[in-house]
Formats: sequence, structure tokens, C-alpha cells
Amino acid sequence: MVFRITPRQRAKIKTLVRRTCCNCCKGNCLLLDDGEETKCVQLISRYGIYCNYFLKAVLPAEKELYTEILRQNGIKG
Repeated sequence: MVFRITPRQRAKIKTLVRRTCCNCCKGNCLLLDDGEETKCVQLISRYGIYCNYFLKAVLPAEKELYTEILRQNGIKG
């Protein structure tokens, strides 16, 4: 399931990814690295959350943003 996000949320998410995601290195995703650098999916995403690691391990640390995204996507949080 893709969680939809607003442009304001997108800006917060990009900051959160760069500051706290242990898999984001210079804008690239270490989890997707198979010998070639691969852009972080969440940094290039405009309309939703596509990275499961970010959704489950990083976003919950920002409780207000996490709850807001869950609620707007119809999930009680």
C-alpha cells in the first residue's frame, strides 16, 4: 500500500530521510545498492511513501507526522 503525502509533508519527509535514515548516503540508498549507486526512492518520490524501511523504521520517530499521514490515508493511528 502506498501512503499518499502532501507537498508540505514531502518537504518534512525529505529532511527526515537525510537526517535520520541510516540507509541514505549522499542521496543514495544503501539497501538498493547492488554495485551501482541507486537514488533514494523516498527522496525522489513526490506523492507517496514508497520505501518500506522508511515507513516502518524512520517515520514513526516523528509521531505527529506519522499520525497525520496514517489518518489522511484512512488508518487509525
